[in-house]
Amino acid sequence: HQPLSLTKLKFTMKYFVMAFCALLLLTNCKKKQQQECTRTFGTTAASADEEKMVTDYLASRSITATEFENTGMYYVIDAPGNNNKPKLCGGMNVKYSGRFTNDVLFDPRPGSGSTQSTASFTLGALIEGWNRAMPLIGEGGKIRLFVPPALAYGANGIYDPNTGLYTIPRNAMLIFEVELLSIF
Repeated sequence: HQPLSLTKLKFTMKYFVMAFCALLLLTNCKKKQQQECTRTFGTTAASADEEKMVTDYLASRSITATEFENTGMYYVIDAPGNNNKPKLCGGMNVKYSGRFTNDVLFDPRPGSGSTQSTASFTLGALIEGWNRAMPLIGEGGKIRLFVPPALAYGANGIYDPNTGLYTIPRNAMLIFEVELLSIF
């Protein structure tokens, strides 16, 4: 058994380092491909009847809101938050409540004010109204959403086979109050 010459050792080490770097690069690329977001924002817009449902509600409550990109969904930003805004496929922690136009809460979070519970969601896995509107505010921001059925649960609603009832009726307009606590 002969000792390796310094030249052969440098040559062997050089190839070992190159092979190791190539392996790291391939592993990193594979992870990056797995983490890439393949979701896209929807293109759905409310029908004229659904938009009228929203604008009639806003008028009846004297709420001045902004329409989101000709979709029939309207919003009011009560606090813009910082510049750290959620991105599609990114996670966010929020405080929120959802109610119908008759003010009945369908998704209340326990507690109120600063003791209200938080929820974590992935943007892109929510109703289209949230997916589109949440990037309008940053952490610490607050927004009210007036979502027509087409950008919520539409003609299907949400049916609970255990109770035989709809938790979200078909073609329901939904109102959300959301505070964006943080993104991750």
